[in-house]
Amino acid sequence: MARRNKRYKAKADSQTRKKKTSGDNSPLLFSFGEPEPVLGGNWGDYLGTFLQPNGDYYEPPISQKGLASLLGANAHHGTIPYFKRNLLRKWFTPNKALRPECLANAGFDHSVFGHCYFKKIRNPFGHFLRLAHLPALNMRRMKEADRFCMLQPNGADPIVFQPGEVVQLKEYDPTQQIYGRPQYLGGVQSVLLNEDSTLFRRKYYNNGAHMGYIFYTADKNLGEKDKERIQSQIEQSKGVGNFRSMFINIPEGKEKSVQIIPVGDIATKDEFAKIKDLSRNDILSAWRIQPALAGVMPENNGGFGDIEKITRVYYENEVLPMQNVFLQLNEWLPKGKRIGFDKPEFAQN
Repeated sequence: MARRNKRYKAKADSQTRKKKTSGDNSPLLFSFGEPEPVLGGNWGDYLGTFLQPNGDYYEPPISQKGLASLLGANAHHGTIPYFKRNLLRKWFTPNKALRPECLANAGFDHSVFGHCYFKKIRNPFGHFLRLAHLPALNMRRMKEADRFCMLQPNGADPIVFQPGEVVQLKEYDPTQQIYGRPQYLGGVQSVLLNEDSTLFRRKYYNNGAHMGYIFYTADKNLGEKDKERIQSQIEQSKGVGNFRSMFINIPEGKEKSVQIIPVGDIATKDEFAKIKDLSRNDILSAWRIQPALAGVMPENNGGFGDIEKITRVYYENEVLPMQNVFLQLNEWLPKGKRIGFDKPEFAQN
């Protein structure tokens, strides 16, 4: 109760200070606060999973739609999951129990969401036929053990699967054991920073007359019509045809009759390239992928080194572990329908 009274008192004091300063002409000072966490909360501070209001299934600890939307925020973050999916499918041995496109889609889900799902397809006699991919975006774990459901659009009732009908593969999450945790979460802030810098650059490009300077005049020889003409020329420099120079002639003007005071001179203090490079490096580190494999152009003549050696190291450190994740499906497959992967030529010797 005491804490609540303190909050009310602090709120009242804040409102009182606003009333005192609203009518005077004192200078207004302000400062920017701390960066806001992603989606209103820190990715690493969630408490776990909880049953949804009806109590039928568990809500994921991280917004699945948010993770899917994040793919469009950055060029590298949006294409690396496809690259990993392609490598997973490249060496997959054709198998009737699991189609290559089903494996590829499940590999994509596993990289983006941290978990993927398969449905066991059986014939009318109950014999196993094959595995079918289920989109991880709408899959939920029900409160009953080994039972899942799939959410439907427009608020329709979820599709409920029978116990043991769905196979789930997931990354390890130390905070909960119901859903998986994607490995790139530490780089989400860099993904958003990269997107923000690109959006800022687009706005600057489309509006060349941004607030980058203060056009200051202090000459009695400038009349009202002259001021209006200067203002009109500045306003017309926006959009197409911007970055134009302007000539001003003031008869009997003084040395500092017209001054250009930079405020945010992006032409001389542009941090755009540095922000893009630093955030890109964070994104590649979060995905643990070499720049040569991510389509990054080298900045020196030497490049990134031997691409074949880089591919071998990436195969051993990333592709093989991802293959081992999906080889766990053999625990649910009959002996004659178990899946496997071929070895590339550089890994056979």
